[in-house]
Amino acid sequence: MASSHACSPFLLLLLLSCCCSAASPGGQPVDPTCPPTRPAAMALSSNYGEAQCQPPAPHIPVPVFPYDVDPVQFALNLEYTEAEFFLHAAFAVGLDQIEPKMALGGPPPVGARKANLDEVTWRVIAEFGLQEVGHIRAIQRTVGGIPRPLIDLSAHNFARVMDEAFGYHLNPPFDPYIDSLSFLLASYVIPYLGINGYVGTNPIIDGYETKRLVAGLLGVEAAQDAVFRGLLFERLGERVPPYGNITVAEFTDRVSALRNRLGQCGVKDEGLTVPRELGAESAICTNVLSANKDSLSYARTPAELLRILYLTGDEHVPGGFYPEGANGRIARSFLGKQHGADEKPEN
Repeated sequence: MASSHACSPFLLLLLLSCCCSAASPGGQPVDPTCPPTRPAAMALSSNYGEAQCQPPAPHIPVPVFPYDVDPVQFALNLEYTEAEFFLHAAFAVGLDQIEPKMALGGPPPVGARKANLDEVTWRVIAEFGLQEVGHIRAIQRTVGGIPRPLIDLSAHNFARVMDEAFGYHLNPPFDPYIDSLSFLLASYVIPYLGINGYVGTNPIIDGYETKRLVAGLLGVEAAQDAVFRGLLFERLGERVPPYGNITVAEFTDRVSALRNRLGQCGVKDEGLTVPRELGAESAICTNVLSANKDSLSYARTPAELLRILYLTGDEHVPGGFYPEGANGRIARSFLGKQHGADEKPEN
């Protein structure tokens, strides 16, 4: 994700040590997979005259309405979670080392660690982790921030998710950090919920800056989830070691069924294959992208998301990924700990 934000010295050193093995003419290490820098004239020159690059003026000239703030801030809970999960898996460090001020004083995550990833998976996860840093920055800049909640990213917590999904204890316990396939299956668990949340948020916000932000976030979150689903789809019938005959397809089916069960609002989640009547135009069983009968993304409310992320089926009872509860006015209102002005929570 391109950004004009300058890299911190720690992040620059981290990236150079992790993925650079060649030297630039100036003596600085460079990633050998990166294309050479294009001259500015080649990138920007045009033979088509002066182009109009500004979008049309918004119909409602208000950048952020007061009621936009809470639902967009709620999304920071998931953005923090994805950032910490991906950054630790790729670099063995998280926001506290890469962008310390972004956590806004929130506690460090529990149990996150470097994953044993192959080259391709490492590059995907490294990029996605850095993209999440940009997402957090963009949200905080637009609507303000909330402290990072306590996030449980331990292997034990992911093992609990998979045990709940299968209805029995997997043996040995599921460990997302042990290899690339396990990490991809764990990545199936969380990012999709970000899509649900942004689709649900879009109709209830009105500021042109807020809507622009949510559209941009949704685009990248959906693309990330599509990458995960695509990588897993390539291994659809592959057995997941060391779990005997359990395939990648069954893992995705079970996780999706668990999220539907915990969310309690019908089918808003589907694995990588579906009965033909649930496929696109009721004509195919392939389900690389999860979508409704019109091939549109499913929406979920904050309450639904918390039921799933807490693993309790109850937005009033914390647990799972947020042992002390998620942060922000909406999440805290379910716990009777409102921050700021009283407001009816989103249901």
